[in-house]
Amino acid sequence: MNLKDYIRSIPDYPKKGILFRDITTLIKNSDAFNFAIDKILEISKKTEFNKIAGIESRGFVFASVVSYKLKKPLIMMRKKNKLPADKHSVDFELEYGKATIEIHKDSLAKGDKVLIIDDLIATGGTAEAGGKLVEISKAKVAGFIFIINLFDLGGDKKLKDKSYFTESLIEFPGH
Repeated sequence: MNLKDYIRSIPDYPKKGILFRDITTLIKNSDAFNFAIDKILEISKKTEFNKIAGIESRGFVFASVVSYKLKKPLIMMRKKNKLPADKHSVDFELEYGKATIEIHKDSLAKGDKVLIIDDLIATGGTAEAGGKLVEISKAKVAGFIFIINLFDLGGDKKLKDKSYFTESLIEFPGH
């Protein structure tokens, strides 16, 4: 199955000059969604981890299923002010602005190895911030799995340059 066939491209969203790769068309097709989950599970065997983190919001869709299938705890990396308890926060740059993600301080412990899952990597700002949240918590990043890598925007390379394990199911140019 070619997952690229299930990704909708929307020009000039969320702002002019951005070509948005929409995964909702993949998620609504049960065959494509199940295929993507199976591929993530296959890739996850390449690294050792005891917890899974999903990045808000589309990363939750995939990470929650993987967490269920592998019977491993799920950690939510949320946008600013969405978590009610004490939290760690990291500010970062997006291709089209600035943002903050957070996790509860009690989500991770020293020695935890965390697999981070998200729908897409572009410039790498969100993923890198997710990695920093893990490290602030004294845990280790086991790796990253993405559905889509926008290969010409450099995020995947940025993570690999930091010696992180990273894989994606499909690749597109970012523009």
